[in-house]
Amino acid sequence: MNSFRTLGRIVYGVGEGIRIALNSVRANLFRSGLTILGVAIGVMVVVVMAALISGIRASVAEGIESAGPRNFYVMRFDLSDVQLVQDGTGRPPWWNRPPITQDEARRIDALAGVERAVITIPFQNPVMGGGLTLNHGGTRVTGIQATGEAASWPDFRAGRFMAGRNFVPAEVQEARSVVVLSRQLAQDLFQNRGAVGERIRASSGENRAIPLTVVGVFDPAENLFEGQDPHLAIVPHTTAVKRLTISEDWLQLAVVPRADVDQSVAEDQVIGTMRTMRGLAPGEANNFAVMRSTQLLEFFDEFTAVFFAVMLALSSVGLLVGGVGVVGIMMISVTERTREIGIRKAVGASRPEILWQFLVEAGVLTFLGGGAGLLAGAGLAWGVAALTPIPASIPMWAVAASLAMAVVTGMLFGLIPAARAARMEPVRALRAE
Repeated sequence: MNSFRTLGRIVYGVGEGIRIALNSVRANLFRSGLTILGVAIGVMVVVVMAALISGIRASVAEGIESAGPRNFYVMRFDLSDVQLVQDGTGRPPWWNRPPITQDEARRIDALAGVERAVITIPFQNPVMGGGLTLNHGGTRVTGIQATGEAASWPDFRAGRFMAGRNFVPAEVQEARSVVVLSRQLAQDLFQNRGAVGERIRASSGENRAIPLTVVGVFDPAENLFEGQDPHLAIVPHTTAVKRLTISEDWLQLAVVPRADVDQSVAEDQVIGTMRTMRGLAPGEANNFAVMRSTQLLEFFDEFTAVFFAVMLALSSVGLLVGGVGVVGIMMISVTERTREIGIRKAVGASRPEILWQFLVEAGVLTFLGGGAGLLAGAGLAWGVAALTPIPASIPMWAVAASLAMAVVTGMLFGLIPAARAARMEPVRALRAE
């Protein structure tokens, strides 16, 4: 029976604290608004950052899934371990690593544990930049994202062909002058006229322009990475090297293990082949990198964890401002309601009950700020998702964490005024005017 009575008093105290807090907000809109604003800003920052990071991570995971989660890449250097420390020559240490060659690609493609090794040569390298320029009639498009690929590149890129076809292995072997254009690039070059079968002129850097025949129009799936640059051109990697004189320095391989071979076994075969071909001694470090698709996601998680921690630190400033406001409002509230506290104590209210009532009141005040910040953050996240390729979405943990953080902030900062109210002597409180 006593337990039900205690529970009833707790529930009554919570309800009374909520009612008093709402009345206090209505009675002091400006003062309460400043406190709510501080908490709202802090919560909004947390919510927006969580939505952005969650959306970007979803895009990264989607790209990894479309490229094949079991696949791995052979590259000149590890993207997740790049250090720009220079050795006195003006170049970072990894610069001196030899590039991946097509001979190495052919040897890897022939391994027992490998289904295929797909060559990719970007026209824009990570250091010097670059790109492709295309001309058709009087229309010229520059700075195009272009790559030299093997014929199986559609297996690693989400999207669909809208017209024409992909180039075939025979065209890759013979370094034919063919090209596949993205939908937007075809529209910009041909003004919505048919692109397949048309001849265009292509140049890269200072090289002379060469003719290419458009064999297909590809519509890449919109994502964080490709949605920013709608101009995409893909040529056979042999054509990129022989006709457009693109350097093989940044050649990389996407390796697909056989379905019945474990990924680690295929990796060991590739590493062993590369070390043998490069004449590396048993104790000598690799002068190439092998990266799993999942490593890119792990690298992203490590990077965003630091970034998110910084944003949390910044958002805590807003919560601190709101917390200071809570202290001020609750101290004023305790002073204004001194006689009420005395009357409640005189009729039997205990110190814990008075303390709990004022803590609930402080928590409700900051909960309102958390709710306002959550709504503002949701609005910003919706705007980002609508106007950019980032599928920003608020995870449920961010909603729960932001509201809990707001309530805890209010109760922590409201502890001093609440303790002051709970320590009041009934007789002195009743004498107050």
